[in-house]
This record gives sequence, structure tokens and C-alpha cells, in this order.
Amino acid sequence: MAPATDSPRSESRLEGADLALRWSGQISLTRRILAVNIFALLLLAGGFFYLDSYRSRIVDGRVAQADREARLIGEALAMVRADQRNDLIARLAEDTGARLRVFATDGRMVADSRALGVRNAILLDPDKQEWDQTVARFLDAGIDTVVGASRPPLYRERRDGRQWPDVAAARRQMRPSASVWRAPDRTPVITAAAPLPGGVVMTTINARDITQTVRIERFRLSLVLLVVTIVSVLLSLFLARTIVRPLRRLARAAIRVRLGRAREVVVPRLPSRRDEIGSLARALSDMSLALRARIDATEAFAADVTHEMKNPLASLRSAVEGLGAVKDPALQARLLAIVRDDVHRMDRLITDISEASRLDAQLSRAKFEPLDVAAMIDALVEQRIARDVERGVRLRFDHQGGALVTLGEGARLERVFENLIDNALSFSPDDGVIAIALGREGEDIVVRVEDEGPGVPEEAREAIFRRFQSIRPEGEAFGQHSGLGLAIARTIVEAHQGSIAVESREDRLGGARFVVRLPLVDGH
Repeated sequence: MAPATDSPRSESRLEGADLALRWSGQISLTRRILAVNIFALLLLAGGFFYLDSYRSRIVDGRVAQADREARLIGEALAMVRADQRNDLIARLAEDTGARLRVFATDGRMVADSRALGVRNAILLDPDKQEWDQTVARFLDAGIDTVVGASRPPLYRERRDGRQWPDVAAARRQMRPSASVWRAPDRTPVITAAAPLPGGVVMTTINARDITQTVRIERFRLSLVLLVVTIVSVLLSLFLARTIVRPLRRLARAAIRVRLGRAREVVVPRLPSRRDEIGSLARALSDMSLALRARIDATEAFAADVTHEMKNPLASLRSAVEGLGAVKDPALQARLLAIVRDDVHRMDRLITDISEASRLDAQLSRAKFEPLDVAAMIDALVEQRIARDVERGVRLRFDHQGGALVTLGEGARLERVFENLIDNALSFSPDDGVIAIALGREGEDIVVRVEDEGPGVPEEAREAIFRRFQSIRPEGEAFGQHSGLGLAIARTIVEAHQGSIAVESREDRLGGARFVVRLPLVDGH
């Protein structure tokens, strides 16, 4: 039992502040594990926003390319004769994959690569495509809505060049102009126009490859996200199973202990687990066993108290009843002496019982200080000698000299050595010697109290430290001791992280030797 150094209430407040979870404390641990892992998955799902940015960069690059191609085509057409222009338009349309149209200054279309037999930039009818393309378009629309992607205007064919904004801009600004449109199947259509002498040339290309590239990357990302999601959920459930389930078992066991079923509850120790939950399980199991032992000890103590109180009460009742019937003064005096002895016996018994029952709680709150054990025992021996030891018994104190310091409560440790001296006096013969030796062995202070009495049988050396267990010398009047002295001494010594035991004397003479070991303070 360690000394109390800090207030339990302040420690509880600090721990409560450290472990406060506010709103998250209202959510089960399983859901919190899943939420944390799903949040990480949501971060991974942010890759869809990156795909939108990736598509925008590709489109911007293709717009710039269309702008340059329109300018180069315009310059090439301006350098050929009128009768060679159609052949050049056809070849350029095949090379670039774009539909080329030339508009006059009044907006009339004067040349078209499609009319020249080059059928490219053909828009597909979404109603005639397979179901997988329909699903792909649906996903495109959904993801564009989620990421907030801009939606280009729908592409529509126009015969008049004045209806095309790029043609009008190129004619008005005398420099290339390009735009992005949306085909019926949600693929991008890029148009670009460049000025010509006496007109404008316009290129049109359906960049389905951009949509295909983005869909492939999105499909790969979706596969990765799906696999990671499955693995994450399985790992979350595994963590929940390995963490939450044993915690629930421990909580149920703790509730049953709280409901007063400690004796029938077996708290799982989880011996195969070497983590914090295993440590918690074993700590709770040890705590429940200690609680069970404490309950058993309390019940046994109550039974022992009842038993010990019955004897003096029975004697007292008999003596009091006899006083009313006896007329002989001498017999009355004897009965009154019995009454006084029983009252004194009960008073001593109640005092010892009260001290024994409060001892654990008092020691748990005690503040230990450095104590010189040599000076303490020397003062106790001098006080006993000054009061004249009965029956001519002599006290001898031997120690190596110098201070031997331990941490403890002075009044309690004095009670230990007083009980041992009283016990030795009870068993010592007339004119006997009680030897008290003090020394150091390693990191311990060792105190030995030897008497010349009959000694303690080996089979009773542990029992004498139990409450109400007493082996009294022959001839001693019944009821002179409560049987709690040595039990109190052991409780105090163990609270000071020490030990107490009884041994036979090394010199093989009669008598008992009580050995007390206390930890030595560092530096002494």
C-alpha cells in the first residue's frame, strides 16, 4: 500500500479533463473506428476533383492546339490559288482529324471538308449507343455535379457563319478564336476560327479521346477506392472485434460485480493478449479477486468480532444475573470483580477492533516522512526501562550505530515495535532477556526482536498474524489480549512496503525471533 501523495479528487478531475471526448464520447467505439477510416477514404475520393482539374487542363491544351492549327490552316489557305484550295482543305482535314469550313465575309459557307468527302468530327447519337456508354454518361453527369464542374453549351450545327461566335470574333478581331462545346453524348467539341483574306476558316473536332481518357482514369481510381474501402471496412470491423468485444465482456463482468455477484463472476484475463486491453483485463481480474478477498475478509472479521464479543458478554450476563440472587458479600465481591474484568476486556477488545478496522483507510491517507528507526527504537526501550519492566525482564538494544532512515508514519511504526515488545514480555520467563537488534542488509533495514520464551511452533508461524489468532503463555489470565496485536503490526509493516515474520533463534536456545524488514531510504 503506497502513501497518499495527491488528492484522489484532484487526480480524478485531471483524468476526466484528459479523457473528455465531448460529443464523440456519445458514439460507440465501433462507429468511431469506421468513421475515422471512412474519413480517410473520403480524402482518397477527392481524387475525383483532381480528375476534373486534369480534364480541364487537357481541354485547355487542346483549345490552344486548335487555335494554333486554325491560324496555320488559315495562313496555308491564304497562300494557295483558289482552284487549289479545296484539295488543300481535304488534305488538312485528313491530317488534323478536324472538319474544315470556310465562310465568306457575308457568312455564307463556301467550302466544307465533309462535302469534299472527308467525313470526320461525326457526332454520335447517344440513343444508339450501348448501355455501358449510357452508364458512363450518367456517372459523368453525377461526378460533374458533385465536383461542380462547368457545363459547356450544347453543340448545334449552323449553316450560316454569322451564327458561330468564333467566326464572328475572328472576323471582327482579325485573330484566331476558339470555343468548347458539349456533344449530345457529353464529349467535348472544340471549334476554332482564323481570318482569311475575304473570309474565315473554322475547324471543328469532337475530342472523344479526352472523355475516354478521363473515364479510364476514373475507372482505375474507382477500383482503387473500392478495394481500399473493402480493406478499410474489414480492418475496421477487425479492430472493432479485437477491441470492442473484449471491452464489452469486461464491462459486463464489471457490471455483475457492481450488482453484488462478485463471487460468481469470472472476469476474463485474456492471457493471450499482450496489449493494453490484455493488461486492462488482467488488472480488472486481479481487482475483482482482491475485492472478493476483501469481502471475504470483512465477512470473516465480522464473524470473528461476533464470536469474540459473545464470550465476555456471556460471562458478564452470568455475573450480573448472579448478583441479584447472591446474598453473600464475599461472593458478590467476586462477581463484581468478574464484571469489572469483563468490562475492561470488552473495552480493550472494542478499541483494538476499532483500530484494526480503520487501519487500512488511515494508512492509505497517511503522509510518510523520513524516520530514523534506530532513534525510534532506542527511545521506546528507554521509556520501557524507565517504567520498570515487570518480572525482572531485561531489555537490550543492539545496533550498528548511525542513522537508518525509512519513509513512514512514526506513530504507526512505534505501535509495531511496542506490540512486538509487549508480545515478547508476555512470553519471557522471569528475569529473562529481550534482545532487540537493528542492522542493515542490502537495501533493507532489519529489526530482530528475540525472547527466551517457549517459541512459536512452525505450523503456527503464519496463523499468529491473523486476526483474533493468539497463542498465549501458560498461566496468563484469559482475555488479557484481543489477538489483534500481531495482525495490526503486519498491516502497518506491509503498508510501509516491508515484511514481518517469525523465526527460530539462530543460537538454538528457546524463544522466538520476530524479524521486521523495512526499505532503506536512498542516501542513508
